[in-house]
Amino acid sequence: MFNYLSPRRNYDVSRSLWDELFSPNFFTANSSAMKTDIRETEKEYLLDVELPGYNKEDVEVTIDNGYLTIATKKNSEKEEKNEGNYIHRERYSVSASRSWYVGNVDRTMIKASFNNGILTVSVPKDELPENETRNIIDIE
Repeated sequence: MFNYLSPRRNYDVSRSLWDELFSPNFFTANSSAMKTDIRETEKEYLLDVELPGYNKEDVEVTIDNGYLTIATKKNSEKEEKNEGNYIHRERYSVSASRSWYVGNVDRTMIKASFNNGILTVSVPKDELPENETRNIIDIE
């Protein structure tokens, strides 16, 4: 399970460093970070994932072939009322994901909640004897 936990990161590399530096959220909510704390209790592992600037609807938690994946996607589009001669106008789309191998756990026992920019995921330690197919975990 998490004893040999090895996170995988997949980032959308379509944005350049220059775009990142001038992003309105660069200093406040670097979306690709997904800082994660993992705690262990007697029966489960608890992941606390920092997702500042995201809403619950921007986050997806899935389990597929023993990998728990947290994916985010956010589009930013400013709507400006005064139509005129634009000198500069930007939009951006950011997506990121992280995966952890958790083994073959019972998907129905995985719980997720999102509160104040923190996603908390509870993963039971007990493994199932057979592989599961890809499943989406509901976020409360």
